Amino acid sequence: MRRAPLLLLLLLRAHAEERWDWPFPGVVHIARSESEPRPVNMHIVKISLGTPGLAFRLTGPGGSRETVRETTLEFARRERAQVAINSHFFVPYPSADRESFLVGLAASNGHVYSDFETPEQSYAIVANAPAINIDHENMASIVRRKEDATLWTAFSGSAQIITDGAPTIPVYAEPPGMQGLLAPGGPMKYGNAKPWYGVPNARTIIGLADRNRALVLFTCDRAGGSQGMRVGEAADLLIRDYSVEQALNMDGGGSVTLVIAGRIVNSSSDNPEGRAVASNLGIFIGP
Repeated sequence: MRRAPLLLLLLLRAHAEERWDWPFPGVVHIARSESEPRPVNMHIVKISLGTPGLAFRLTGPGGSRETVRETTLEFARRERAQVAINSHFFVPYPSADRESFLVGLAASNGHVYSDFETPEQSYAIVANAPAINIDHENMASIVRRKEDATLWTAFSGSAQIITDGAPTIPVYAEPPGMQGLLAPGGPMKYGNAKPWYGVPNARTIIGLADRNRALVLFTCDRAGGSQGMRVGEAADLLIRDYSVEQALNMDGGGSVTLVIAGRIVNSSSDNPEGRAVASNLGIFIGP
């Protein structure tokens, strides 16, 4: 299909610069740079779910576990997706093994191959973390465990960090009574005084805006002169400047990769081609 004409718009905010383009029908891409409170480079992609010919596909099941790892760029090229972004956390990691289990709910083309779960790693990932589901008519919603929903393309992250237009960053609590909360500990002895969500890092966030009529993809880098963001900082920005109403924190760090029109647009902190990850979301526009 022919690409829409490239249009550029420069917007200056306090300590921020934005560059807008419209690479495909129904898709706007915003490259944003901030200098305060630290240098950071971001990409925001907003996709109108009412766009004709729009479709979604998640990395499908494969291998002896649930999926086989590949880079987001490899996934985008293999599937011929116009836009692709990394999604689920996965295990085992770190590992040279390409076969992986996904953490949380996953469905592609109506096939559910990973369920809600209580993960072993509980200092960052909440039990039964909510998911975003996009049905076969491109109607999007947040789904939770034990709710009735017809799953089509569904993906989850570590937690829901924006709920009904307000930040909902998880907090730590001593077990028992851990529902929706985090257990303190982990390799850096995380807790409310030093939360995993409070460390500036590369981030991938996927959310909904315009009363669930738009999908929003967000990445920020910790490479190429960018120093990353705290999850709360990213949530506040998405609410304030892009009217995001619901959002999930997806796998971050070296996994963060955003591909548009066959090329990586962010700066990976793993390697120039991006990390091999267990789950990617592909967006398709047109025939």
